[in-house]
Amino acid sequence: MKKTILTGDRPTGRLHLGHYVGSLKNRVALQNDYETFILLADVQALTDNFETPEMLRDNIFQVALDYLAVGLDPEKCAFVIQSQIPQIAELTIFFMNLVSVSQVERNPTVKSEIMQKGFGETLPLGFFCYPVSQAADITAFGAHLVPVGADQAPMIELCRDIVLRFNRLYGGTLVLPEAMYAEFGRLPGTDGQAKMSKSIGNTISLSDDEKTVNGKVMSMFTDPNRLTGKEPGNVEGNPVFTYLDAFHGDKARVEEMKALYRAGGENEKGKPILGDVAVKRELAAALNEVLGPIRERRAEFEKSPDFVWDVLKSGTRRGLERAESVMEGARQAMKIGYF
Repeated sequence: MKKTILTGDRPTGRLHLGHYVGSLKNRVALQNDYETFILLADVQALTDNFETPEMLRDNIFQVALDYLAVGLDPEKCAFVIQSQIPQIAELTIFFMNLVSVSQVERNPTVKSEIMQKGFGETLPLGFFCYPVSQAADITAFGAHLVPVGADQAPMIELCRDIVLRFNRLYGGTLVLPEAMYAEFGRLPGTDGQAKMSKSIGNTISLSDDEKTVNGKVMSMFTDPNRLTGKEPGNVEGNPVFTYLDAFHGDKARVEEMKALYRAGGENEKGKPILGDVAVKRELAAALNEVLGPIRERRAEFEKSPDFVWDVLKSGTRRGLERAESVMEGARQAMKIGYF
């Protein structure tokens, strides 16, 4: 039997290049070799969007379009809507007895997200507890592997702690998941921030048209000390070169540009040998080469909304069957399978 992968996204809007590098590209490559469940985590999206639940339906549709556009095959992957799987909520409640408040508080991912969102004393309990819900997401589908970025390692460790304790206490057979880390690390925001974030507005969406991509690239943060483009520049920590590493098809050309950028200097006409605008133009061209086919496929799927919702319905049904099978075993282990 194939091993099972569980991955997914919070449907808070259209997906961006950070999602593509961090997970989507990897999912497409893995879908042929693993049984794959992709969770649209709408319940988790509500933890900090609870006042506007009506937005979720369109967000789910937009994320599904992005999945199909990048090449995820619904025959090989089950697209599952989280809120339609009650077994996840059931397992979350059981797991809450197996983890302490201090364990969640120490989680560096949780701490950084709470700080980023500026909750303070208004921190919703639902948001605070989402690592426990995430552990239930993974476990409910019997996932052996969870493709994540390195920043999500504490989440997987917490999930493993919970599963180990459950199996030890109840003699259960819940699958102990392992992290599968992406080849490429986190993609920075266009403003130089450590992470792309829709709430900050420093993203390039997979659905952005060519003109929008060009504009966002031209406004990207580079080396602030390179005032004329003739000064030696820093490649390290420069988002433009991070994106070139991730998306440019000619790696030798990227290395050549890095060397010219570091060296600085001017040509016989007194112009920069390699100015920031020239580097950005090359990046914009590389991004549009990658995004062009994705945009075309997305536009085609968008013409068939009934097909997209059928894909979601079918995938959710497959997820429901798997989750109930797992929960039957969990209830029996806990001696609460009464009937």
